[in-house]
Amino acid sequence: MNADFSKPYDPKETESGIYQMWLDSGYFNPDNLPAAKPHTPHPKPYVIYMPLPNVTGTLHMGHALDNTGSDILIRYYRMKGFRTLWLPGTDHAGIATQYKVEKELRKEGVSRFELGREKFIERVWKWKEEYGGIIIDQLKKLGASADWSRLRFTMDPDYAKDVLQAFVHYYKKDLIYRGLRTVNWCPRCGTSLSELELEHQEEKGALWYIRYPISNEGFQISNYVVVATTRPETMLGDTAVAVNPNDKRYAKLVGKTVRLPLADRTIPIVADMKIDPGFGTGAVKVTPAHDILDFEIGQRHKLPSIQIIDERGKMNANAGSYAGMKTEEARKAIVERLASEGLLEKEEPYVHNVTICYRCGHVIEPIPSMQWFLKMDKLAHSALKTVRSGTVNIQPENFQKIYFDWLENIRDWTISRQLWWGHQLPVYFCKQAANDKFQVPSSKNGNNFVVASEKPKTCPFCGACDMEQSPDVLDTWFSSALWPFAGLSESDRKNYYPGNFVSNARDILNLWDARMIFSGLEFMGKPPFQNVFVHGTILTKDGKRMSKSLGTGIDPLKYIDQYGADATRFAVVWQANGQDIRWDEAAVMAGRKFCNKIWNASRFVLEQTATSKFEIRNSKLAPQTEADKEILSKLAETKKQTEQYIETFEFAKALQNLYDFFWHNFCDTYLEESKKQVTDEKMRPSTQTILRNTLIESLKMLHPFMPFITEAVYQNLNEQSDRFLMTTEW
Repeated sequence: MNADFSKPYDPKETESGIYQMWLDSGYFNPDNLPAAKPHTPHPKPYVIYMPLPNVTGTLHMGHALDNTGSDILIRYYRMKGFRTLWLPGTDHAGIATQYKVEKELRKEGVSRFELGREKFIERVWKWKEEYGGIIIDQLKKLGASADWSRLRFTMDPDYAKDVLQAFVHYYKKDLIYRGLRTVNWCPRCGTSLSELELEHQEEKGALWYIRYPISNEGFQISNYVVVATTRPETMLGDTAVAVNPNDKRYAKLVGKTVRLPLADRTIPIVADMKIDPGFGTGAVKVTPAHDILDFEIGQRHKLPSIQIIDERGKMNANAGSYAGMKTEEARKAIVERLASEGLLEKEEPYVHNVTICYRCGHVIEPIPSMQWFLKMDKLAHSALKTVRSGTVNIQPENFQKIYFDWLENIRDWTISRQLWWGHQLPVYFCKQAANDKFQVPSSKNGNNFVVASEKPKTCPFCGACDMEQSPDVLDTWFSSALWPFAGLSESDRKNYYPGNFVSNARDILNLWDARMIFSGLEFMGKPPFQNVFVHGTILTKDGKRMSKSLGTGIDPLKYIDQYGADATRFAVVWQANGQDIRWDEAAVMAGRKFCNKIWNASRFVLEQTATSKFEIRNSKLAPQTEADKEILSKLAETKKQTEQYIETFEFAKALQNLYDFFWHNFCDTYLEESKKQVTDEKMRPSTQTILRNTLIESLKMLHPFMPFITEAVYQNLNEQSDRFLMTTEW
């Protein structure tokens, strides 16, 4: 493909053709890479695992940053002669995809329950086939040189088989159990969530101070313990009041009981180290059914659990006269009654974080639910040890603390979800067994279910029924944690596991990276990669979070369409200095100008060397002037620095280093000197050789960052038309 240097560079005319040329070459596939001299393929592969974009997704600025960094590395190591595999895939995204399809059904006036599970799943697959590949096409527009021939989907049959086998494996090792516990519940999505799937938004609320009469002292209004709470509606489910054992104010009250306001029962005062003496009065209500921490306190002190809020987020029969009310309605009614009975000491404004679902934004209601859990102690220990030993390197280093803190204080992972879209649990219940499938099992096997990769042909309990599979599906993060090996074929696992690098934002360091690490250790005996690179978050120019729903999102495709992928990649990398990025569109303009500079400088070099009567490509460098020596010295220095920056993931520094060299040292200084030197017959051959050499070496260094324009220029300079810049020796 020959560029027309007589015209200004137009990315719209160039980029799609260049990308198709790369695709046609097959060189994104490491098995097809040319073993051509002058370089010999490195005996070891270089493997990057793409963070799985949701099948519902479209390209956003975070994707652009993430994938540009990975593409820089994969192109660099490809030119270094490694067998480079960038493994691409998409995630079925259980909650997000089900929510999307249900939204479409509502427009038709139909619910998933009216369709039934089987028909609903058919609709999801149809939606996936129609819209699920959009983000892949958009990544190609960005220039991502992933091996699309290995594109995997987390619901592909082979992948699903690995997921179910992982569940069975954990269960047989006694690492998976089923139990009734208080979990984070989204009433809108109708499913449990892990703590890492929650978001927190600031809310202006109130702190209510409620008097709990001390029953041992009679019911005089002066004898009471005052508790502070942001959720008075849950008090109907209280089973204790808790204080810190070191709080001297309440030392004499521990072991006594108080009368629960609005309910005719007494509850104990217990001491627990998890209580913060500085919150409110230092005495807090304990509602094990509706708070995760309270559930743990309840377990330690053997407290009963009374559920008063149901799965729809409404008060249930245990709430008495408040049954059927939404929690907000019940809160208002309860506060009014407390005030009328003289049990509300005061109410004060209070700003606090409300927990919401990371997908639909609905307020979370912790409720008791029968769920499946993965024991985390041993798995967390292995993941901690691997990073502490340096086997896996997390960069920047400050993110190691976030990783360590989570794993050191980890809770068992709720891995079941009450959805229809996803990997259905390989659990089969006997329809005739005495224990109901939604009750606590009486033994490990529950006397009523079997865990197996395939449905048993004969029920081992009653010998007669057609066993019923659990309706629950696995947490999406459970399946994506297996990506580095489940995404590979059996033969690829021998050649491309473990990998080298994964990159993502800090919000999925523990959601995904930590889980991939312990999953790789558990199933493959080795961690899945050597390096985790955590990049900053792209914010708006005034520092706000980018969000389409809030109207603060910025679409990178707008820049790609208007200014080209290279300019967009330039802007993303240029601003990625390790901290969160306050997006400035001026960087895209600077990238566009730099593209023009590369184009015009290349045209000049081509003009200066086109009339040469000898083979410049194979000529030796023979500097004759100080300008010659200076540019070659600076070129060698820039190349060394660029390698160092790329290999330590300092992409912004590498690009800024290259920018300064090309714009100032090469264009502003040497090109100007060369205009004089080529007029001298003695100096012309050496000047032409240095011009061409410096340009080609510059294109090589710039290629990982700005692949389209550098490849377009290289095709004009390259005598061997079957060669590509992307596979040329670095």
